[in-house]
Amino acid sequence: MGIDNTSDIQTQSSPNEPARVNPWAPVQFYTNTQTQRGPRMTDLPTGGNILLTQVNRLIDWGRSSSLWPATFGLACCAIEMMSASASRWDISRFGAEVFRASPRQADLMIVAGRLSVKMAPVLRQIYDQMPDPKWVLSMGACASCGGVFNNYAIIQGVDKIVPVDVFVPGCPPTPDMLLHGINLLQEKIRKHIPNPPDPLAITGVKYLGSED
Repeated sequence: MGIDNTSDIQTQSSPNEPARVNPWAPVQFYTNTQTQRGPRMTDLPTGGNILLTQVNRLIDWGRSSSLWPATFGLACCAIEMMSASASRWDISRFGAEVFRASPRQADLMIVAGRLSVKMAPVLRQIYDQMPDPKWVLSMGACASCGGVFNNYAIIQGVDKIVPVDVFVPGCPPTPDMLLHGINLLQEKIRKHIPNPPDPLAITGVKYLGSED
């Protein structure tokens, strides 16, 4: 039958096959139809542990796979952002579950909700405190274009304050839409697409909100 139960350390299925010294190797080397199984791949083939790539591609891959969002919720879209980190959608599958309370430890700002004129200087200050490279994701219609709040108190688009890399539509957008936006941002990072121009750096002014 090709079975040797005399030892758990050394087994031999045929006289021509060398003795196996692996204690975890199976004792039976023949199937029920007496067809001999193929040999196991115990060693890697020559050159199998060589990876050729570029340094910038490797760095971009690491950055896209370890996004650390800043804890920054403004309105009802923040509830959907928090739901994306729950077990049902599990944002940790994409390496973006480490929400940081300090902007100096974050590289992604998710603007979730409407941005008022009085809150705009705070958002800009948090953005300036984030280390480079950094990215911004505008979540929802209110953050992207003001939404239904077309009045003097709401900024009509956060791209007037900070450079936005990805816009996620919806009122409010569902968690899977946020995950899709993060996937688009990861693709952008891997392709080494630069950030959009800073709206305040072009004008050379410092935004102070209602005090300006």
